[in-house]
Amino acid sequence: MREFKRTDRVGDQLQKELAVLIQREVKDPRLGMVTVSGVTVSRDLGYADVYVTLLGEDSPERVKENLKVLRQAAGFLRGQIAKRIKLRHVPELRFHFDESVVRGHRLSSLIDEAVASDRSRQGDAPDEGGADGDSGQDAGGSGERD
Repeated sequence: MREFKRTDRVGDQLQKELAVLIQREVKDPRLGMVTVSGVTVSRDLGYADVYVTLLGEDSPERVKENLKVLRQAAGFLRGQIAKRIKLRHVPELRFHFDESVVRGHRLSSLIDEAVASDRSRQGDAPDEGGADGDSGQDAGGSGERD
């Protein structure tokens, strides 16, 4: 069983605190609905890479604007974290846009398109014996237990 490293524990705690701080304390009207999707902390706890996603519109201009606001608020956020978490040294915050959600939506839509295309092709082709009227019971008995 894998033991949790200190950097993982610090990253999890930073993620929780940053999610609350960004939502409640950052008062910039340019900032949209930002969620903190993950935090990775360097081994020496000097840097924390904070990965964020945007709910709703995620155009490149909007992403850049939100990252700019978060980078400007990094000092404030770091100070608030210092008050909330007992650490000898609070890591420097570096914000990044997490594209995994966007990539996931794109892949999901591609899969949906492929399934719809496959169904339409199967609807055009004759059935090749896939449904033979089998009732689903096992061939050797009635399915009851002894």
